[in-house]
Amino acid sequence: KVGCLKGHSQEVCGLKWSPSGNQLASGGNDNLLNIWDDRYTTAPHNMTDTPLHRLEAHRAAVKALAWCPWQRNLLASGGGTADRMIRFWNTISGTCLNAVDTKSQVCALQWSAHDKELVSSHGYSHNQLILWKYPSMVKAAELTGHTARVLHMAQSPDGTTIVSAAADETLRFWKILSGGEKEKKEK
Repeated sequence: KVGCLKGHSQEVCGLKWSPSGNQLASGGNDNLLNIWDDRYTTAPHNMTDTPLHRLEAHRAAVKALAWCPWQRNLLASGGGTADRMIRFWNTISGTCLNAVDTKSQVCALQWSAHDKELVSSHGYSHNQLILWKYPSMVKAAELTGHTARVLHMAQSPDGTTIVSAAADETLRFWKILSGGEKEKKEK
């Protein structure tokens, strides 16, 4: 083993590397969000139980995690049914920059590759996707069609389409992002 990080008291249900690879976010059923750096590499037996930041703001499991692709050290996290919040973190300072009540379980988060937008997927009670403008967090669109929790999302290589996978055993494709059209027109 290369290393061992021990910072959760229950199941780890969310895990994402930062784009630079120097930080790792882990979310747990213990409602914790931990931000890890590479200190484990110098710890005895490459093991540590001390994250860079132990963030306790969520009131339910933290499954949804997404690092911003265009702003270094910006992480979005989403809480489960008893929390319903999307929180934005500066992972250098551990400061919560903003929090938005989505009124529904947050299952997954996906930043737009080209624009200042974020897509959230939800479970109880709305089973929908929401396109948000960032940083205002104004809803640009609410997308319905799934009949159960929207568990996972992925963005197409051209940055225009989100595919969602739900507990209703369907995949749905949503052409909701510009794919950087604004950038292309300006060049």
